[in-house]
Amino acid sequence: MRIPVVMATLAVLVLAAGGRLAAHHAFAAEFDGSKPVTLKGTVTRMEWINPHAWLHIEVKGPDGKVVAWMIEGGAPNALLRRGWNRDSLKAGTAVVVEGYRARDGSNRANGREVTTGDGRKLFIGSTGTGAPGDAQQK
Repeated sequence: MRIPVVMATLAVLVLAAGGRLAAHHAFAAEFDGSKPVTLKGTVTRMEWINPHAWLHIEVKGPDGKVVAWMIEGGAPNALLRRGWNRDSLKAGTAVVVEGYRARDGSNRANGREVTTGDGRKLFIGSTGTGAPGDAQQK
């Protein structure tokens, strides 16, 4: 009687993990390496969620309108290993973000580097995704 319960539990775990793995994507699935973008703006918030952290910034456009952007970063654990912490980019911090624009033209980008107003440079990108300049690219 215990074997069917164990098998059912394992089946559920495998299916749940499969959905999580399928949700992760390669760089080229969502972002365009031929469309680099440099965004100068102000941090509104940082989301420390898996599988990627998200940096939210407001950028003033040439027409003076403020536009919200979402910048995809590496996994929270990877950012922590690189020296990031939850206070690295507080709301209100002026930043320049370099990255690559979303294929669908939305105000999203895959981030590579964040430079703060005091000149600190923080690598925010994911490695092994196939992004231009990615050290793990094959």
